[in-house]
Amino acid sequence: VQLVESGGGLVQAGGSLRLSCVATGTFFSIATMGWYRQAPGKQRDLVASIDRNENTNYADSVKGRFAISRDNAKNTVYLQMNSLKSEDTAVYYCNINYNALDNFGKGTLVTVSS
Repeated sequence: VQLVESGGGLVQAGGSLRLSCVATGTFFSIATMGWYRQAPGKQRDLVASIDRNENTNYADSVKGRFAISRDNAKNTVYLQMNSLKSEDTAVYYCNINYNALDNFGKGTLVTVSS
């Protein structure tokens, strides 16, 4: 399974971006999909996840600002990011998790200017 992220870029604080991740191969509709991020010098952390039943989970730092969703017909998971802050600056990675399958994409850079 390959994951390709898009939608990153430079945005001012308070702005919005929507990230997309397209997955190739099977298992997408039954897998848990997630978005992680890694800021310079920091570890990669979970931002949000959505399971096969569309139950969602968010890091405390993004609750109320970010929303994860999925479109199984398009093998795509989205991350809508609103009210962006400078501390949201990071490389954002898409993740697929199903049994032994645990893959990340190459990431997309989000830079929030203050």
